[in-house]
Amino acid sequence: MNRAIVGVCTLELQIEESNSLKDKRSVLKSLLARLSQVHHLAAAEIDLHDRPQEAIIAFAAVSNSSRQIDQMLRAAVRWIEQQYPQAEIMGEQLEIL
Repeated sequence: MNRAIVGVCTLELQIEESNSLKDKRSVLKSLLARLSQVHHLAAAEIDLHDRPQEAIIAFAAVSNSSRQIDQMLRAAVRWIEQQYPQAEIMGEQLEIL
């Protein structure tokens, strides 16, 4: 029996153009929904909920291959950089469990 491998990527984001929590939620809601739809990842904002220009998000994937997990998560990070330039990545942590 194959064992399940879980990969989690945590990103610290700076959203410079956000002047309110409403602006931030608009960007994050779109980003997190599209991560789920386009990359088939579970995604959520996990910290800094009360800061209008900062967010910490995490997204995860499950597979039987650590190589596939690594590729999926790195592709998602590149996609965020390309599709959401207003959400600048300030820090990144990738874990494969």
